Amino acid sequence: MTAAPLTRLLASLPDRLPGLRAVYEDLHAHPELSFQEFRTAGIVADRLRQQGWDVTEGVGGTGVVGVLANGEGPVVLLRADMDGLPVQERTGLPYASRATAVDGDGDEVPVMHACGHDMHVTCLLGATAQLAGVRGEWRGTVVAVFQPAEEVGGAPAMIDDGFLERFPRADICLGQHVAPAPAGFVGTRPGPVMAASDSLRVRLFGRGGHGSTPESTIDPVVMAAAVVMRLQTIVSRETGAAQTAVVTVGSLHAGTKENIIPDSADLRINIRSTAPAVRERVLTAVERIVRAEAAASGAPKEPEITGLNSFPVTVNDERATGTVMTAIAEVLGQERVFTLPQTLTGSEDFGVFGTALGVPSVFWHFGGADPALFRDIDPEALLTDGLPETVPANHSPHFAPVPDPTIGIGVTTLLAAAAPWLCSEDARPADGQED
Repeated sequence: MTAAPLTRLLASLPDRLPGLRAVYEDLHAHPELSFQEFRTAGIVADRLRQQGWDVTEGVGGTGVVGVLANGEGPVVLLRADMDGLPVQERTGLPYASRATAVDGDGDEVPVMHACGHDMHVTCLLGATAQLAGVRGEWRGTVVAVFQPAEEVGGAPAMIDDGFLERFPRADICLGQHVAPAPAGFVGTRPGPVMAASDSLRVRLFGRGGHGSTPESTIDPVVMAAAVVMRLQTIVSRETGAAQTAVVTVGSLHAGTKENIIPDSADLRINIRSTAPAVRERVLTAVERIVRAEAAASGAPKEPEITGLNSFPVTVNDERATGTVMTAIAEVLGQERVFTLPQTLTGSEDFGVFGTALGVPSVFWHFGGADPALFRDIDPEALLTDGLPETVPANHSPHFAPVPDPTIGIGVTTLLAAAAPWLCSEDARPADGQED
């Protein structure tokens, strides 16, 4: 690859940025829950068609796939996720979300793009527009995947919907995620880059009654509290210091009134791990503790433990990762590209595409926070010391990437990452003419 085709591919991006910012603010103000991304999918499909892409909607539920063939050459998959989260936004932005929706349990919840998926969609739409507009600078086929429900396993849903058979088979899968790091910086690592994730729903059974006579009941609230506290010992007492695991009880619901002891309590548990043996040990320990605490409380029946979703470790191909990060460094500068020192405990289902296709994949993180928040902080120190308390992280009600320069950086990194496969010194359009 030479720099010239990529430079020309990026040349019109500054003129496109105001329109992309408008798209981003609109998506941010109108988030949708997993598998409910109908409005977002419609916007994506309309824009891809206007750009000249072959568009398929409803893949894996609400997913959108665009295909742009531009002569013989490699097939590159670019992916963005679209779903929001049941979080009440507290950013105070003029385009903050006020949306609500009914979740899978039938409850009305607030909805926010608290993980930056609106930024991912915007950046990929910018990249698809650039690719469609300057076809003379690259050759091959691009498969643009706008995935639903990353938070609950939308990638497997797309695979199950015939993705492998319905679309050109990629030679490389590329994806990115906005992070609470300074805008303009990019980080990843070869090998395991993000942890495996397993989510469980647990229902504990008790015997309800009056709050004034607890001796005549079996209190599932106390049972649940015991489970929550005992689960903390899995990491502190059953996981080695050199191993990585996280056990989080993110939801606990029981009862309707302060003087009524309920019949049951519901917990939702999330587990992160970076090694198969640790993953199996933690899952086994969770089940053992849940059942043991129920037995210790005299529960009238065994607890119900149901798997909600499960993502494997996200693994970056070593050689392809080096190629991608070299290409991004050529555009942003080597001083802005970092190798992460360890596997992140966050999780992604992006790796499902590369695994299913049997091809390399690369996933990286690009900063989206206001650089002014890091004025007195060495960027490299973030890799070891973590975020300052003043910087909201993903899933926070205060999380919102700054549109400028994050959108431009996100479009640039996608195109730079794809360029080693799509661009070459003799790149030319299939018909000998630029669009």
